[in-house]
Amino acid sequence: MNNLFDINGYVVAITGGTGVLGRAIAKYLALNGAKVIILGRKEEVGAEIVADIRKAGGECEFLKTDVMNQDIVQQNCDYIIEKYGRIDTLLNAAGGNMKGATITPEQTFFDLEAKQFQTVLDLNLTGTVIPTQVFLRPMVNQGKGSIINFSSMAAFRPMTRVCGYAAAKAGISNFTAFMATECAKKFGEGIRVNAIAPGFFITEQNRALLTNPDGTYTQRGQDVIRQTPFGRMGEPEELCGTIHYLMSDAAKFVTGTVAVVDGGFNCFAM
Repeated sequence: MNNLFDINGYVVAITGGTGVLGRAIAKYLALNGAKVIILGRKEEVGAEIVADIRKAGGECEFLKTDVMNQDIVQQNCDYIIEKYGRIDTLLNAAGGNMKGATITPEQTFFDLEAKQFQTVLDLNLTGTVIPTQVFLRPMVNQGKGSIINFSSMAAFRPMTRVCGYAAAKAGISNFTAFMATECAKKFGEGIRVNAIAPGFFITEQNRALLTNPDGTYTQRGQDVIRQTPFGRMGEPEELCGTIHYLMSDAAKFVTGTVAVVDGGFNCFAM
């Protein structure tokens, strides 16, 4: 085995691939030889990302999906298997938050909207479970595959405001550990399940929470910087190396872990 990190020819599906992080990861993987299929809801954005990646010399396509609809995800998977013959890696990057599932400093727990809390749980947690169940089957049939879920700093400690999102991401970390054991015990060591926990990266989802219109940090953004030893937010491309490692044979004996990429945020004490 000459190159443990070789992912040339890997068939990779990325749910939530039209987001800021998903886009950067998709382009990196495609330019390193992977065949990338972006699964998302925004067709126009997906088409623009695919065009950008193809222009740079990568292989990529977009499929419209709904991670909460098992029939649609199954159709996506069937198409990929029919066209490419296999699926090597699933990145479960779909997720999001809603205003009613958060509690601002001016609010109390009684202001939490239960329906939106449930929606956030479904989108992040069930929206990871369904694609995992669908894409796991061809991995089991071929005897090898890697699933990488997206956890969060909010899974490690209960941050203020993001009540629903934090609960969902904590569930993803737990689900990752559960599935790692489930797959290894029942389907063999060829199936690995891990997660990545990004620190703070500016995305469309959190931009207004962390930055002001002029680009300066809000109070919450300043709090993040104060607790991040590197003293800055992460760049989307800085997630790519860890994902590359986890999906490659370099991590052949790695399963059930949550890899933190956070500039030191999670180890900061005071």
